[in-house]
Amino acid sequence: MLCEIESNISCYEPLVVAIGPFHHGKQKLQPMEKYKAKLAFQFADQESKYVGVSSRLLTNSVSKDEIYIRVKNIVPNVRECYAEDLIKDYNDEEFVQMMFVDGCFILQYIICFVSGNIKQLHMKITDIALIRRDLFLLENQLPFEVLQVLMTYKFNKDEGMKMIKQFISSSHVSPPQEHGFIHRIKDFFGGGGGDPFSPETTNGKGQDPERPAHLLELLRTHLIDPKAFLEGRCYLRGEWCSYRSAMELRRAGIHFTRGKGRLLSDIKFKSFDCTALLTLPLITIDDSTKSELLNLAAYEACPDTPDDFSVTSYLCFMDSLNDHPEDVKELRSKGILLNLLRTDQEVTNLFKEIAKELVPNPRAFVDMKYKIEIQCSSKGKVWIAEWKNTHFITPWTFFTFIVAIFIIGLQVTDTVLSSIQTYYAVHEKRS
Repeated sequence: MLCEIESNISCYEPLVVAIGPFHHGKQKLQPMEKYKAKLAFQFADQESKYVGVSSRLLTNSVSKDEIYIRVKNIVPNVRECYAEDLIKDYNDEEFVQMMFVDGCFILQYIICFVSGNIKQLHMKITDIALIRRDLFLLENQLPFEVLQVLMTYKFNKDEGMKMIKQFISSSHVSPPQEHGFIHRIKDFFGGGGGDPFSPETTNGKGQDPERPAHLLELLRTHLIDPKAFLEGRCYLRGEWCSYRSAMELRRAGIHFTRGKGRLLSDIKFKSFDCTALLTLPLITIDDSTKSELLNLAAYEACPDTPDDFSVTSYLCFMDSLNDHPEDVKELRSKGILLNLLRTDQEVTNLFKEIAKELVPNPRAFVDMKYKIEIQCSSKGKVWIAEWKNTHFITPWTFFTFIVAIFIIGLQVTDTVLSSIQTYYAVHEKRS
């Protein structure tokens, strides 16, 4: 259903490279085939060296022919990952060659990308960026079992998996580093917090997730914590929470701040006496964002996948927040949304197009939405928030308010003093 929406069709199709059988042989992708073969050969070559990659991380102990045989041995399992109609025209030898070349190409690309050996790819910068985009398309996935077999040939222990995770992590823009005095003191005493994109901080409990089906699923595990959607309750009849935009929430006394968490599920809501604080993770919006998020949502809609619809629920929530360009501007000003597109209107349109036909998990963010509804339904809190927004929205309005209070105070004081003087003057005459 998602792939049939006309405005989104191009987001599911590769622009430069075909991985696996779905788009294999398409004319527009043929120019990249020679690069695929070249990079695959570099990966399989036992003499390959990489600047910036320690030799202790690599092991070229197996010949190219031996690793090819190992890939061939897993073909029966790998073929089961694809629909029969899709691969019926490939015999086993042709299928093995495709898996071998595509797998070696992916890993060689990742090694060069992570180690900074971009020149070794011998490609244009635009092609390098588009390959990264194409590697996370649902129809461009390679069974992870193929990559694992190839990694055992090239890397020592779990170094290959670490490099893949580093590739996924480095593909997302991180917030600016803090360099304040307090932050430097924390770093000095060991309280800096470590790498926020390390596996220990991206999968919730610091444990490796189960073997992913492919790179797209691994990306998903780095973006969400499924446990965040299992706790909470479904609403009973009569309970209802409406979606509101960022500016509507602000007018109701709900303020925004960027959290330290990097997972899309790191959303928190805290109520105070008259106001509230909604903490959201950073999200970067660029030319590849729509394609990446749509393919994650499409993956969640597939059979035999996790049924928490975590990314889908996040997208629906962000669509409600960014209803107008003013909402995008508000989130930008708080450092929550990094807009690399041309205008805020484009971001609004992007979320509307992504969220079209998406249905969130009814348990997603359920407690937070309920608290937001309570805040917005409180007439007293909303009145106080509106009063603050009217009189304290800028330093000048605050200054004007203080001056007005000061003048009123002077007038009251003058009136009181005049009354006192009049009172004593009258009594003195009588006496």
